[in-house]
Amino acid sequence: MNQLYNDQFSKGNTARVILLSAIAAIGGFLFGFDSGVINGTVHALQHAFDSDAVGTGFNVASMLLGCAVGAFFAGSLADKLGRKKVLIITAVTFIVSAWGSGISASSAEFVFYRILGGLAVGSASILAPAYISEIAPPHIRGRLASLQQLMIVTGLFAAFFSNYTIAGIAGGASEVLWAGFDAWRWMFWVEIIPASVFFIGLLFIPESPRFLVAAGRYSEAESVLTRLTNSIQAKALVEDIKVTVFRKRKPRFRDIFYSGRKIQPIVMVGIGLAMLQQFTGINVVFYYGAVLWQAAGFTEADALLTNVISGSVNVLFTFVAIALIDKVGRKPLLLIGALGQAVMLGTMAFVFATGDITPDGDLALSATQGVWALIAANLYIAFFAFSWGPVMWVMLGEMFPNRFRGAALAVCGLAQWGSNFLITMTFPLMLTSIGLGFSYGIYAAFGIIAFVFVKKFITETKGKTLEQMSKEHERAE
Repeated sequence: MNQLYNDQFSKGNTARVILLSAIAAIGGFLFGFDSGVINGTVHALQHAFDSDAVGTGFNVASMLLGCAVGAFFAGSLADKLGRKKVLIITAVTFIVSAWGSGISASSAEFVFYRILGGLAVGSASILAPAYISEIAPPHIRGRLASLQQLMIVTGLFAAFFSNYTIAGIAGGASEVLWAGFDAWRWMFWVEIIPASVFFIGLLFIPESPRFLVAAGRYSEAESVLTRLTNSIQAKALVEDIKVTVFRKRKPRFRDIFYSGRKIQPIVMVGIGLAMLQQFTGINVVFYYGAVLWQAAGFTEADALLTNVISGSVNVLFTFVAIALIDKVGRKPLLLIGALGQAVMLGTMAFVFATGDITPDGDLALSATQGVWALIAANLYIAFFAFSWGPVMWVMLGEMFPNRFRGAALAVCGLAQWGSNFLITMTFPLMLTSIGLGFSYGIYAAFGIIAFVFVKKFITETKGKTLEQMSKEHERAE
């Protein structure tokens, strides 16, 4: 069945599958842009809203509260309303959040719109890879699902480049730009353009055939699959999906539990994978990049330029992941990435810990130390970009059985974004209390923990259909 499935896709409308995946992955671009745009506005927001370290941390991290809620409810809503409808709602929410963040006159108003944007980011983070996994053939599913991460890092790069350009034109993020509005406001308004493209594109994609089968809409599911393969294969696939979606009843949230109260082991593995992706500190670099490099003695302009360079590295090495994920497999990339991140974080911790402290209490790196810190930081991003960045999302989109994929994604999404919030909220406090050196030492330790976790608990999913994995899970129960 697996080989026939692959053959029919290769002879059929692979181009259509790629196009649909690309449209869904625009949600990843907005995920990245919305996450990265805050990077160049931190000091401007602090000045505009007169906030202290805790307030600044919450302004940055507030979006992540929305992300956690959005990720938690997106899977369940998508199981009820459909992937397409919830994605369209997500696109509209992105537009409203981008507009509102830019017009905010107070910290409270800004936090409201950022939480709203977080709802959209959380939903997109779960639904885009899930939708792609549910329409993609096994032999290219990893590469297509990795489009999500490619678009995330492209969105990050676009935000960094946009912030750098706008700040350069205005002379700083706090300076007045066009129409009498500060530059930082325009940094947020730029997002309205890709969010509108996402909304329009979603109007033309079909619903996920897995959802249609679960909803009992078999003829519609067969019609979608016929356009992706052929009529004969579509009928067989609908029957195969039926077997793994239903076990005497439709899917429900409590299917993630067994024996009444215990969470399914595979869901616990997914939770661990989601949390460890964040505990190595990747979003400290992306959210606080400008603050980090300014703390290390860089000017604002140089810090923003460094973000652009880091964003370029992120994009480049995500292409490496796309090239390798269906050849090498998911687990080897996770293992290599965990060790590589740990080594680079350890190097950064050493450089920051041995830097000089100015009379004002600020960190000052020598020219040599600055070069080593930049090299280590970008190598760290490279290791993340071809491993834990894309592979975590790919695995969450494919590792769970059809029977409770939506519910499992909800729980793992909540864990991932909750961990993101914890790391993001605590970094300003760690920066002022224990310094960059000890902070990055803690993140390096989590890289080692991630390696051990993958080695012990992760099962390879390369080349298997979603239905095969669902049946394997049923036999293991």
